[in-house]
Amino acid sequence: MSLSASILPEFDQEMSNLRKTLERVPNDKFGWKPHAKSNTMGWLVNHLANMPGWTVPTVTQDSLNLAPVGAAPYKQSQGENTAAVLEILDKNVAAARGAIQAATDDQWMKPWKLLVGERQIFELPRIAVLRGMILNHVIHHRGQLTVYFRLNDVPVPALYGPSADEGAF
Repeated sequence: MSLSASILPEFDQEMSNLRKTLERVPNDKFGWKPHAKSNTMGWLVNHLANMPGWTVPTVTQDSLNLAPVGAAPYKQSQGENTAAVLEILDKNVAAARGAIQAATDDQWMKPWKLLVGERQIFELPRIAVLRGMILNHVIHHRGQLTVYFRLNDVPVPALYGPSADEGAF
């Protein structure tokens, strides 16, 4: 079994859980944040919708520079409401899934770098970037979003098991 074939079921499950979570974001809470040092719910959901899109440059480029010298810095797409965020997510998930399917085992094992200007943040095999910087990062922030939900009386979806709001999957 190829690396792509082995990771696609996990990718599909996490993207399904992500969509299920983002569908619940109340449009009137995009500006809400739990603490002065926290990001707003709108920033968080847009970040989550954009993360799957990082898969394409991970598979097709040798690096991603978030602040290239002499060029505009990376900027995530911004949806102003839940429907717009879901459109961003769906577009990014489809592109990511296509990139994963098309990648060879050799591509997955090649090194990939994250840069900010001339500074290298890390270098890892592409498969580790997909798992760590994309999938695990999505899981982390999705968990953060469910805390935002709880603090705003938004029902938390059942993801890996029942939630206090949903007794079943």
